[in-house]
Amino acid sequence: MTEQNITTASDRDAASQLVKSWVALWNGDLDIADAIISESNRVHAAMFDGGDGSAVGGASGMKDFVAQMRSLMSDLVFSIDVGPLVDGDHVVVRWVATGHYGGGLPGAGAPVGAEVTFHGTDILRLSDGKVVEYWLNADTLDLMTQLQVGAG
Repeated sequence: MTEQNITTASDRDAASQLVKSWVALWNGDLDIADAIISESNRVHAAMFDGGDGSAVGGASGMKDFVAQMRSLMSDLVFSIDVGPLVDGDHVVVRWVATGHYGGGLPGAGAPVGAEVTFHGTDILRLSDGKVVEYWLNADTLDLMTQLQVGAG
């Protein structure tokens, strides 16, 4: 039998608090990034520009990443669907985001003001109470379909 990583109640409480701050960051509280994102944070994500997320570094990079997403839908609201699920130093949440398209995405045919809802899963690796690694798996196909990218 292999040794299992047992997560304590205090670990779960700390992770839940961090997830609340994480959601607040994605809901537009960019200043909270300095408190919850490590300067050595690594991002793993399929980016709109075709990148893999490795260019998003530290708290300032996360602020820019969140601001870029929110520039498409300034009223974007994220909420947790499932989780947080805690396993050692990893925290997983399934989220849903809803907002109204504000325009500005090249190739999008959706009218400004169109309501958009999409889902994703975030995996966060924590160290010393901060996010040091972030994997994003969002349903970008659903988002782009709703925004009518390439349609027409």
